[in-house]
Amino acid sequence: MPPTSRGAHRPAPGRLALLLAALAMLGPFSVDTYLPAFPAIAASLNASALEVQQTLTAYMAAFAVMILWHGALSDAFGRRSIVLISLAVYAVASIGCAFVHSIEFLWVFRVLQGVSAGAGVVIGRAIVRDLFSGAEAERMLALVTMIFSISPAIAPVVGGWVVTLSDWRTIFLLLFVVALLLLAACWRDLPETLPPARRQSFDPASLWTNYRQIFLSPRFQLKAGAIACNFSGLFLYVASAPTIITVHLGLGPNEFGWMFIPSVAGIFLGALAANRMAGRYGPGRQIGLGFGLLMSSCALNLGYHALFPSALPGSVAPLFLYTMGMSLVAPGLTLLVLDLFPHIRGTVASCQSFTMTMLSAAVAGVAAPLLDFSMLALALGQATLAATGLLLWRIARRPEGHDNNDRRTH
Repeated sequence: MPPTSRGAHRPAPGRLALLLAALAMLGPFSVDTYLPAFPAIAASLNASALEVQQTLTAYMAAFAVMILWHGALSDAFGRRSIVLISLAVYAVASIGCAFVHSIEFLWVFRVLQGVSAGAGVVIGRAIVRDLFSGAEAERMLALVTMIFSISPAIAPVVGGWVVTLSDWRTIFLLLFVVALLLLAACWRDLPETLPPARRQSFDPASLWTNYRQIFLSPRFQLKAGAIACNFSGLFLYVASAPTIITVHLGLGPNEFGWMFIPSVAGIFLGALAANRMAGRYGPGRQIGLGFGLLMSSCALNLGYHALFPSALPGSVAPLFLYTMGMSLVAPGLTLLVLDLFPHIRGTVASCQSFTMTMLSAAVAGVAAPLLDFSMLALALGQATLAATGLLLWRIARRPEGHDNNDRRTH
């Protein structure tokens, strides 16, 4: 066990993985569950479609900014306390969303949700690294990913059923109940994994030093950039999903499962494989296998759309291999990123999440609108992102790009 976790109560791995995955699910549930309710929200609050869309923008902007700070706060004040405070804020924000009577107040409470929803995914990675090391840490991260992978599949379904059977406000009441249940579970089971003696100062000078050290580190940029590129290759398709499904594949708005089911299945099976491989193969070999699947998927995707028109299942099948490879790469590479600065792992986790969020936002806002005119263009965009991730990883493996932690893994 790493020295940061001495004296910390360590719950059963399965229970801890379930708790951390549930915390990470708050983010996608905060978005995907209420998307089917946009028309109902507009009618209820007498708002335009653009004003309702801005509730998502407000949430995402707050999420992206605050995700840079959750880890630093946990490095200074402890992991458990920041998670509990964030859940309390999220609960208040959710009940506020449920009872608003104007679109302006919905913007305000969605900002509060965005401020608090990202704490679990950032601090969860730091908690795993505080408590576990080596293959055990890889297995835990993979297990969390396996459980978390179901959220993109079930969240829109839950939201759709709630809107069909009840009022859009019930969605936010449901999120309020989820936050309270998580708060109770974390109060009971979540350990404090960062003793006071190992906490960092939260003064501006120390924060500036830490952030500057991380973001100016070539090793951080290479490894975190590789993770971000891989994820953004998937996010390019997520952002283009409405066009892919309704225009290129000619399907109805209720047939998004054709794209998301292969993606979720790949994430789950890739995480399962990473969990089973941990300890049997070094991280470098596992990451290399993952990139092999990523590039094979891109080659199949490009080849199919260069030769054939868009159609099922050929247009969506490569996503299964892509997400499987992505999930094989992520656990080992995430640990290498966190171990670059062991004394501020929470801050590193925040910076890595921020890097991934910003690149994904750029892909959704710029690349997707430019490329979604054809499936071949999207395949080229995904292949470019995956190849960039592979290039960053290969540069990071060079001797001059290694730190002591890296050398142990190769």
